[in-house]
Amino acid sequence: MVNEIDGFRRSLSARSQESIVTAHRAGIGNRLLAALPPADLGLLTPYFQKVSFEPDAVLVRSGDELDPVYFPHSGAIAFMLDMPDGQTVATTLMGREGALASFSVLGPSLSSVTAIARVAGTASLISAAKFRAAFAQSAAIRNVVQVHARAVLLQLQHVAACNALHRVDGRMARWLLQLHDRVPDDLLPVTQEALAQLLGVRRTTVTLTMSKLREAGAVPSDRRGFVEINRARLEKVACDCYALMQRKIDRMYCEELAAPSPAPGEQKIAVCSGKADIAISS
Repeated sequence: MVNEIDGFRRSLSARSQESIVTAHRAGIGNRLLAALPPADLGLLTPYFQKVSFEPDAVLVRSGDELDPVYFPHSGAIAFMLDMPDGQTVATTLMGREGALASFSVLGPSLSSVTAIARVAGTASLISAAKFRAAFAQSAAIRNVVQVHARAVLLQLQHVAACNALHRVDGRMARWLLQLHDRVPDDLLPVTQEALAQLLGVRRTTVTLTMSKLREAGAVPSDRRGFVEINRARLEKVACDCYALMQRKIDRMYCEELAAPSPAPGEQKIAVCSGKADIAISS
């Protein structure tokens, strides 16, 4: 797909990308960007390019340099750990609450995971060098990166514990709820193959587990690459990790990130909301 960011990517290290991108004008829908005062956000916006990514697009490969930095406005991105035997398992899931490759502020480094889009969306991207320069100038940018880093670490800790201690049906319910937090619909665009990769299990295990969730009324249907969920029943099946993790992360964002007041008529992102609901300011 030909797009306007080809020149931007050619200025970075060459990287094979199956399906990213159509460029758009930059906008704000990301919870971290929404928490920045206008002057601090202004250190970033001149360098943003707005892109769209499709399902299964590889945004960063394991071993790639963490460049550029992505601020998702929609969609869901899974961080996949590649094992020596060829298996993969998800470690975290990120949407508009995060920033992919934000840890590049620590200096040039290589990614330890592969970041794959699980749900199509849009993002604003900026070169790691420009982002590091803004990070050095702005206490507000440093604060949102620090809050985000703690949120990612918290999710990593909970997922590690969950993978070790909980059954597959509870873990699958947790991943489906996390996807639903980032998709404004009860019909999730996710395949059984993608769920197998998230869980680090065989496709047959996903099929059997999905059958159990249907019997519990948590998944009324799953076919043709879509999974329909009943959230209330899915929450009953999910392990305790989901509610505990989301409660801690939302509290962290709510208490430590304060969205600046918008100008009249501008959109305001509710930083404390798990889905980062958009409301029109009066």
